Amino acid sequence: MEFLSSIFHPIVELMTTLVTYAFQLTQMVGYPSYGVAIILLTIVIKAVLAPLTVKQIKSMKAMQELQPRMKELQDKYKNDPAKLQAEMGTLYKEMGVNPLAGCLPLLVQMPFLIAIFYALQGYPYDQNYVQFLWLPSLGEPDPMYILPVLSALSTWIMSKQTSSGATGAAAQQQKIMTIFMPLFIGYISLNFPSGLVIYWIVSNVFQFVQQHFIYKSLEAKK
Repeated sequence: MEFLSSIFHPIVELMTTLVTYAFQLTQMVGYPSYGVAIILLTIVIKAVLAPLTVKQIKSMKAMQELQPRMKELQDKYKNDPAKLQAEMGTLYKEMGVNPLAGCLPLLVQMPFLIAIFYALQGYPYDQNYVQFLWLPSLGEPDPMYILPVLSALSTWIMSKQTSSGATGAAAQQQKIMTIFMPLFIGYISLNFPSGLVIYWIVSNVFQFVQQHFIYKSLEAKK
C-alpha cells in the first residue's frame, strides 16, 4: 500500500489540494463543510472523467451484445483455435468493436481513483468542521454503519445495471460479482474513513445516472 502511495504521490497531493479548495469554496458560500466539499469534488472528478467512462461503457455494452455470436463461434470451432481466432477477429472488425477498447479508459482513470483514495484516507481535517450529518468525524468509520450499508447497496445497484444484457458465461460471472462485490465493499467500508466512503457512494450514484442515459441513448439508436 505504501508503495502505491509513493508512486501516485504527485496526484495524491493534487487531490488533497483539491479537497482543500472545495472546502474553501463551502466557506465562501457561508456553509463550511468537508462533507459537502467531498461530494462536490466527487461530482467534478466524475464529470471530468465522463468521456472516458462513456467510451468504456459503450465498449462493454457492445461486447455484451456480441456474446451470443461469440458463443456460436466458440462452439463451432472449439477444436480449431487458429480458425476461431481468425473468425473472432473478423467478427470484431465487422461489428466495429475493439475488445481492448474498454480497458484503456479504465487504466487512465485508475491513477485518479487511487489518488483520491489515499488523499481522503489520510486527509488532515480541521477538527472544527470534521463532523457531517450524523458522523462525528469524516476521518473515522461510521459508528452507526449507515455508510457501509449505503456503499454496499449502491455497489449492488451498479452491478445489477452493468450486468443487464450479459448472456452465457459472462452472465454467470456477472451474477457472482453482483453478490460478491457489494458484500466486499460493504465489509471494507466498516473500517474506512467516512469521507472516503461518501466519495464511493456519490461516485456510484453519479455513474448510475450516467449509465442510465448512455444505455437509453444506445437503445434509441437501434
